[in-house]
Amino acid sequence: MKNNPVDAVSAVDIFSSDFMIGNVGTPFVMGLAVGYFAKKMLLMALFLCGGAIVLLFVGEYYGIAEINDINLQEATDSATDFAKQSGDFLVKRLSRITSKGVSAVGGFFVGCKLG
Repeated sequence: MKNNPVDAVSAVDIFSSDFMIGNVGTPFVMGLAVGYFAKKMLLMALFLCGGAIVLLFVGEYYGIAEINDINLQEATDSATDFAKQSGDFLVKRLSRITSKGVSAVGGFFVGCKLG
C-alpha cells in the first residue's frame, strides 16, 4: 500500500490542535507552574532570611550576639550564588522538555513574572 500524501501532511501539521497542545501548550503550563512555584519559594526564603538577620541585629543591639559584617556579606553572597544556580538548573531542565524548549522556558519566565 502506498502512503497517502494528505495523511503524511496532516501528521506533520504544526497548526493542528494535537501538535499545539502536546508541543507548545503542555510544556508552557509546566514551565508556568515551575516558575510560579520558584518565585513564591524565593520570596518565602527571602522573608525568612530577612527575619533572621533582623533577629541577629536585635541580638547584637542587646549584647546577646556579635555579628561580623564581612561574615554576614559572605553568607549573603553564598545564598545568592545558590539561588542563581537553582534558577539556572530549572531553566536548563525545562529546556529539555521539547525539542526547542522555548515554550517551557517561556512559561517559566511568565510564571516568575506572575508569582
